Amino acid sequence: MEILRTPAERFDAIPDYPFAENWFEVDLGDGLTARQHYLDEGAKDAPPVLLFHGEPSWSFLYRKMIPILVDAGFRVLAPDLIGFGKSDKPDDQSFYTYARHVDWLKQWRNAIEPRPAALFCQDWGGLLGLRMVAHDPDLFTCVVASNTFLPVGGKPSEAFAAWRHFAKTSPEFAIGPLLDRATATPRTAEEIAAYDAPFPTEAYKAGARAFPQLVPAEDGMDGVEDNKEAWKTLSAYDKPFLTLFGEDDPVTKGAEKHLIERVAGAAGQPHTTLSTCGHFCQEDRPVELAQGVIDTAHAAGFLA
Repeated sequence: MEILRTPAERFDAIPDYPFAENWFEVDLGDGLTARQHYLDEGAKDAPPVLLFHGEPSWSFLYRKMIPILVDAGFRVLAPDLIGFGKSDKPDDQSFYTYARHVDWLKQWRNAIEPRPAALFCQDWGGLLGLRMVAHDPDLFTCVVASNTFLPVGGKPSEAFAAWRHFAKTSPEFAIGPLLDRATATPRTAEEIAAYDAPFPTEAYKAGARAFPQLVPAEDGMDGVEDNKEAWKTLSAYDKPFLTLFGEDDPVTKGAEKHLIERVAGAAGQPHTTLSTCGHFCQEDRPVELAQGVIDTAHAAGFLA
């Protein structure tokens, strides 16, 4: 297996992404390490908020939310998951596992910002982030979840099954056009290119192809029992927990009900289904999402 590093010049023309690079060395296991990229904006002593992206995006997805959150008084931290964005990319799909992704992200979080933090999570950012909330609830002051879930087997929806099949079998896995199709508002050619930038060739897309296969959406899959165990703690999480889902997302539509009904801290929160909002909600409704984080942090007494 080779650990690939996207050439830096691939990111030279990224629009509306003026953020400084930051790096962390992750222990991948099996004697391997990888360089992880992350954004770190705002005062270092400000209340931290973690922004976790999903599949197959990267921290570019948060470029519209970050300035709003910094202006509100947050320290904003947005990592690129291993296999995505500017982070290094193991080229073997079988090397990626749910448990490893949780461990890699925990390493980053424990080293970079171990203080209690607010969390915004979407897509796989939720599968990872909500598992982390369940493991260490005292490290999270509040949560805003969008277009995500914490699955425990069963039967996948037709939309998700189709997506999983496409990611596994499509001869060309075109990331930028995929992001464009999964938003309710059109992306510019420059934005589409920005989502393609991390992946110069198919070899760089091992993580992007692997992620849909790792969702424990069917009984017996790896991760099902771990998520069942996580739900025991996540259900008892009693700090403010808000859902803001896009009404135009066919993959996660309706999944917010499980979070609202099962997480203690979701009771009484102003949960909203956002119109003109697809799966990659950060592109379609960044202002509303950022305001949701701000309001939830205020409700938690975390943001002055």
